[in-house]
Amino acid sequence: MPAQPSHNPPPTGSGPATDALRADARENRERILRAAREAYARHGIDVPISAIARRAGVGVATLYRRFPTRASLITEAFSEQLAECAGVLDESLEDPDPWRGFCTVFRKICAMQAADRGFTHAFLSRFPGETAYAGERDRAEEGLALLVRRAKAAGGLRPDFDPSDVVLVLLANSGVANGAGPESAAASRRLVGYLLESFRATPGVRPLPPPAGLELDQLHQAPE
Repeated sequence: MPAQPSHNPPPTGSGPATDALRADARENRERILRAAREAYARHGIDVPISAIARRAGVGVATLYRRFPTRASLITEAFSEQLAECAGVLDESLEDPDPWRGFCTVFRKICAMQAADRGFTHAFLSRFPGETAYAGERDRAEEGLALLVRRAKAAGGLRPDFDPSDVVLVLLANSGVANGAGPESAAASRRLVGYLLESFRATPGVRPLPPPAGLELDQLHQAPE
């Protein structure tokens, strides 16, 4: 008697072929993110999607399957840095010395900015529809404002410092970091050292980080 056909549906979503597809998808996603982070670090967040796809070795259609919008790619590429900023803020808010916590945050954020050209734009930008990123960004913004209030209340931060001055610092540091070439990290540390001294409620003479080896000729050199 011939075998009766099975009425059970064939298995879906499992097996070697499906597992391989999932592995390929994960690998493509990681390659795209790695390429995006490298490109944004060197050139900022205005790098064309097609250039990132080429750098990752995938087609533009593949990139859009993983990241349907430019904003979704940018926010995912910088999600770890934003989380790191939030972590530094949390630790600084727990510091019993509010002024020290304030300084720690500025040094850390400016160092991250000097290392990655895309960080400033990503940190300061709003991306409608990217609710998770917006939530982390809002939390970081609230943490900075609280840090400012604590440092003022403790008498460490000058009373006329405004939370909007945080943006001023980031813009100034971005210009220094982008124009200093290989000395960007040292130049950023020096600038932050000067700024923090000027932010003190009772300025004193304290040692600054070592000077960067900058020359006037660099003012006329376009950033890479």
